Amino acid sequence: MKKILFYRRGGLGDTLLTFPVLEVLKKQGYRIAVIGVKAYYRLAQKVGWVDEIYEDLYPQVLNRPYDLKIFFSKNGGIYPFPDKRIWIVDYYFRYLKLPQIYSQTLPIEGLKESPFKNRIILHPGSGSPKKIPEFLLFRKIEEFLKKKGMDYIYVVGEADQWVKDLTSNFWEIEDLEFLAKAFKTARGFIGLDSGISHLASYVGIKTFVFFGPTDYIVWHPIGPNLQIITLDLECSPCFPKVCAESPCLDPEKLFLQFLKKADL
Repeated sequence: MKKILFYRRGGLGDTLLTFPVLEVLKKQGYRIAVIGVKAYYRLAQKVGWVDEIYEDLYPQVLNRPYDLKIFFSKNGGIYPFPDKRIWIVDYYFRYLKLPQIYSQTLPIEGLKESPFKNRIILHPGSGSPKKIPEFLLFRKIEEFLKKKGMDYIYVVGEADQWVKDLTSNFWEIEDLEFLAKAFKTARGFIGLDSGISHLASYVGIKTFVFFGPTDYIVWHPIGPNLQIITLDLECSPCFPKVCAESPCLDPEKLFLQFLKKADL
């Protein structure tokens, strides 16, 4: 069997955006070893798109015989970012000259007993505070959901512990595979540009993602039921050089944009 070594280090969202490439390579008959965050790539392993996972560039791994090595890195290999505003997944496929025939939904089954069943999931956090608007945005969303008679719950990750000070209605993330399966049972998801939002969209549920200073054209999630909400200001995108005023994260204006698309 042909063997590939694949490297693209990054956060959860960055990792999920490589899954279509791994899926297509697996369909071509490769045995695939990846180097990256094990907790993230285990999802690809679970659905059969990855065979081996390594956390680091171990010499004993790098020196094995491979038919192909694919390295997305600033320090050699393929530059990990496109030089123009195209979706990162399209960039990967064009560079590697692969057929773009892949799953729009992560093929993972939902849980029978899920903390999110028929509920709206709210996630007001992100890996960078520069992407986070005032919590007022989610207070307004709470009011909207209550008026609609919809049950909701917040999810809290490692970087979102501050949410616990603002609500007692939350579920804390412990295991990504459990989270993905639990998300499948939800009525919908509302969040920011974060890895958790990428996961929600990829499992196929209705997903609303607020983009401010980051580029939604390049970094939007995979998924058939994704709605992107952005003010689309002339000064955006600007990440990571974000201005102090952050008009692209105005909670009042973002909420009004959400109301235009809130077909929950």
